Amino acid sequence: MPANASLTLKRRLKASPAKVYQAWTDPKMMIHWWSPAEFETLITEADARVGGRFRVLMRGPDGVEYDVSGVYRELVRNEKLVFSWAWKPTPDEVSRVTVTLKRDGDGTLLTLTHDQFVDDATRDSHTDGWSGALDKLERLVA
Repeated sequence: MPANASLTLKRRLKASPAKVYQAWTDPKMMIHWWSPAEFETLITEADARVGGRFRVLMRGPDGVEYDVSGVYRELVRNEKLVFSWAWKPTPDEVSRVTVTLKRDGDGTLLTLTHDQFVDDATRDSHTDGWSGALDKLERLVA
């Protein structure tokens, strides 16, 4: 695995860590933001407990559907989420997402690290996807 096949994105959100954490774990909130910029989120499922699963089905502007799921590995309410990440067509290519939330004045500093990618191209496509999704999250919780 390439040493640099990971990405880190940071955002300062105008919402409490509790509200941001809820947006990551409540399917009713996830449906509004968990997909790249021009995509539509169709289905969100989350059993937010260690060992629980999540699933997100999204549709791109070209009509193609993308199905991703994973298992929650670590959850610290309002502070941290760690989960596996695998696309349905490539279930053996499992990567890891770590989200940390830190209170920053009246808002939250969110740090997302997605690592263990199979290659740099896969990492690069996720960088764009996560950036668009985080834009949506920022608007949702503001």
